[in-house]
Amino acid sequence: MINATDILNASILIVDDQAANVQLLEQMLREAGYERLSSTMDPHAVCMLHRDNHYDLILLDLQMPGMDGFQVMEGLKETETGGYIPILVITAQPGHKLRALAAGAKDFVAKPFDLVEVKTRIHNMLEVRLLYKQLEQYNQVLEQTVLERTTELRESEARFRRLTELASDWYWEQDENGHFTKVYGPVLEMIGIAADVLPGEIKEAQVMRWNEAERAALEAHLEARQPFLDFVYSRVDGNGAPQYFQVSGEPMFDASGRFTGYRGVGRDVTEIMCDTAHPPRV
Repeated sequence: MINATDILNASILIVDDQAANVQLLEQMLREAGYERLSSTMDPHAVCMLHRDNHYDLILLDLQMPGMDGFQVMEGLKETETGGYIPILVITAQPGHKLRALAAGAKDFVAKPFDLVEVKTRIHNMLEVRLLYKQLEQYNQVLEQTVLERTTELRESEARFRRLTELASDWYWEQDENGHFTKVYGPVLEMIGIAADVLPGEIKEAQVMRWNEAERAALEAHLEARQPFLDFVYSRVDGNGAPQYFQVSGEPMFDASGRFTGYRGVGRDVTEIMCDTAHPPRV
């Protein structure tokens, strides 16, 4: 939230070719408690001053010789890349008010000054300006936080995938319909499925050569949405040789408790199973 101290510490630039007007505004603002005041009677210097100091408010007289306030605002549009130009115009011409607002001014005060009105409009404009800056800072922090969290998530996923690769041959995920949505590792090559098979087609492509009883037992676990550990099932490859796979999995649920699928790991245990089935002769 913006408090009174924030507003009184805001930086203000007074631009007027009349020294008396500059002195009047400076005196009024200092008496009101504003401390960070600057002024210039040279309209050509405004853009450079704002580029160097990024004022929270510019009090700009419209009627100045050599370069009027409208030309100054055109120059400020190129300097203020954030899109918010904090300009409060000062004019003795009522017909200039709409034109000034269309040119980028955020508010206006009329000459001769009503000091109470001037102070009120300055206070209100500064409050809006500081809120705008606060929002910009918040968005920058939020963007940086999202970037950091995204980087952390990618690093975490990479570590997880690496640990999975070290601990098993592959990692897999299925949706609620039993279709594979993620497969990391060489499982496709192990079971003879082409690399260009779409994730949703893997289930249909791989069920043809499995041991039906073992597959039925595994499907029962999946349908009951139960976790399972080190479940071994087999199939016959294209050469007629047996293959054995060991899988572990757990059901996944979203924040509302709705079942969203399964995830797990697997490995090829053919060599272990064949050695067990045919122990060496002594």
